[in-house]
Amino acid sequence: MAHIPYSESLFKTLEDRPAYPLKAFDTLFAARAWVGALVRWYNHEHRHSAIRFVTPAQRHANLDQDILDRRVALYESARQRNPLRWKGRTRNWQRVDAVRLNPDSIDNQGVAPQRPNQERKAA
Repeated sequence: MAHIPYSESLFKTLEDRPAYPLKAFDTLFAARAWVGALVRWYNHEHRHSAIRFVTPAQRHANLDQDILDRRVALYESARQRNPLRWKGRTRNWQRVDAVRLNPDSIDNQGVAPQRPNQERKAA
């Protein structure tokens, strides 16, 4: 059986949700409603560590840089007010340019960058 990393990652995300159903859905409508709610949560509420704890919706709307800049200012302000609390540098809030599912795998080495005019499709 072929392994498709992005699909496997999606299923893992589904299964890790506290509200993941323990039994089959009663209807197709119930299944679609549950997945729709999950997609809304995933895209608009869940802050992803790989993109510095912003939501995918914030990232796709190009709102992430402003959010990250405000976090830098907030952390610096907190550090100035209480320098003894901070032993080293503050958290890295620099924008992440590219996110890969398995950044160290051979599959990601030498991958051609996406052409600027190539349209990305949303699931």
